[in-house]
Amino acid sequence: MTVDDTGSGTGVHPDPDGEPGRDAYAEPEGNPLAIRLEQLILGAERRYTPFQAARSAGVSMELASRFWRAMGFADIGQAKALTEADVLALRRLAGLVEAGLLSEAMAVQVARSTGQTTARLAEWQIDSFLEGLTEPPEPGMTRTEVTYPLIELLLPELQEFLVYVWRRQLAAATGRVVQAADDEEMVDRRLAVGFADLVGFTRLTRRMEEEELGELVEAFETTAADLVAAHGGRLIKTLGDEVLFAADDAGTAAEIALRLIETMANDETMPELRVGIAFGTVTTRMGDVFGTTVNLASRLTSIAPRDAVLVDGAFAEELIRTGEAPTSETEAAEAAAAAEKEGEEPPAYRFALQPMWQRPVRGLGVVEPWLLARREATA
Repeated sequence: MTVDDTGSGTGVHPDPDGEPGRDAYAEPEGNPLAIRLEQLILGAERRYTPFQAARSAGVSMELASRFWRAMGFADIGQAKALTEADVLALRRLAGLVEAGLLSEAMAVQVARSTGQTTARLAEWQIDSFLEGLTEPPEPGMTRTEVTYPLIELLLPELQEFLVYVWRRQLAAATGRVVQAADDEEMVDRRLAVGFADLVGFTRLTRRMEEEELGELVEAFETTAADLVAAHGGRLIKTLGDEVLFAADDAGTAAEIALRLIETMANDETMPELRVGIAFGTVTTRMGDVFGTTVNLASRLTSIAPRDAVLVDGAFAEELIRTGEAPTSETEAAEAAAAAEKEGEEPPAYRFALQPMWQRPVRGLGVVEPWLLARREATA
């Protein structure tokens, strides 16, 4: 929100083409239901201009603008568009900074990460969830006549559920940080990172109707998210035809990758899948992952055969070190023979590794990928 500290302003900003911009928070004129819906969802009426909200919260206009932009809200000039809840949010963030619990930069990061996450959630709920539920149940009824009472019923339940899931995720993330070996490991950690990519997706976009394509992407993302979560990994993000996941250990990542391949192969409606995984140091920021390990996983995915998993040398070494895979089938046979001779159980290897030809990978030099497979069926 671009305003000055005097509280003056036009409330309208020019767009890039030089035309007067439309205030993103202008009251929905001539639509009483839209106004009622906004008040229902926000729980309050519009009372404040940005300058008034900043002054009431006891923060500078500059800091208020940084917070609001970080949360993803447009500049609103001097429209009376903000509520008491907006003032309270500013006051809370500024209070955390004033108390020394957060630096100003960290408070802005909190605002940005929360805004980005909830913006996507809100868009999904409106596009997919509410759109389907607000179909008029009887002829002659309009969607607007159905929407208000439905939101009135859903809002408190969805709010409680959102807080519950957030607390659960926060507890899990906190547990991972507490278990980190040292402070550096909190940010730069050794993880297994994998990409799963639908083969030939670009060609599919030319052949399929938009609605059909959307259903395929949603089915893929849902299946991938369920499998990643069920087997102990974390879904980092989805990119339409690709998902990025991470796991704390190589065995978990290997199981997820093979389950993804097996599940998609058994679904005739799904294209073929390929997966690439790398193991190493990863930098985590705002729920995302960065670094050479992530780049290598992406490159391995691009060269992986259809319905197959390629891993890097560090990942293969980690599977071998933890006893999840033998160095070779010859070694596995020798270990089994030795165990039988001693009257012991042979090693229970879950995975098999096959070295592939070394090849140059753009930006990363020459790598030796390994083909990962399931050594024996597991439940």
